[in-house]
Amino acid sequence: MKNLSDRHLYGILDLGYVAAGGATSMTRRMLEGGVDILQLRAKKFLPGEIRALAGEILPICREFEVPLILNDHPDLVPLTGADGVHVGQDDLPVPQVRKIVGPDAIIGLSTHSLDQAVSATQAGPDYIGFGPLFSTPTKPDYAPIGVDEIRRVHEQVALPVFCIGGIKLENLPAVLAAGAMRVVIVSGILQAADVLGYCKKCRALIGNFAVEGTADEH
Repeated sequence: MKNLSDRHLYGILDLGYVAAGGATSMTRRMLEGGVDILQLRAKKFLPGEIRALAGEILPICREFEVPLILNDHPDLVPLTGADGVHVGQDDLPVPQVRKIVGPDAIIGLSTHSLDQAVSATQAGPDYIGFGPLFSTPTKPDYAPIGVDEIRRVHEQVALPVFCIGGIKLENLPAVLAAGAMRVVIVSGILQAADVLGYCKKCRALIGNFAVEGTADEH
């Protein structure tokens, strides 16, 4: 599960968009459609509720061999059996998170500029999120950074880089053309009339760009 080099479509199961009761059915549709790494984001839920939800989602992720990442709550990783955790710039530092989740867990770190992305590698995450590329209600406090530095961040960061923020099916070709190798899609998937079909279309677009440069990553 630790190898992220062949994972390119990152979906976030954000319970701000999906009712908790629909989490398992949404997870199955996303993974059947080709999402190959999944994050559970439940900002307004208590730790016990997140633990229970992770317990419902994890068997589906195991069925599809897709890593389950928890948003925040590194302490819940060993309790749930989740594969890792994603943290932000204002959360616990990555070295402290590593002590909690253990050496084999995946740690993702959000970055919001090229300088931040480059310096983040010193902390030792397994991947970084880079964005928001476009304005998004998920991150209303962050100014969009656009697509101009996507190629540069891939040149300067020897980690899997997942571009994030306002990416949808309609602007995905432009993001890929700008050099993105991996993308995170949230509301575009969760609000789609046909989640399965939407994910498949995203996967097809990513495949059409052939993910050039993956072999050069370390």
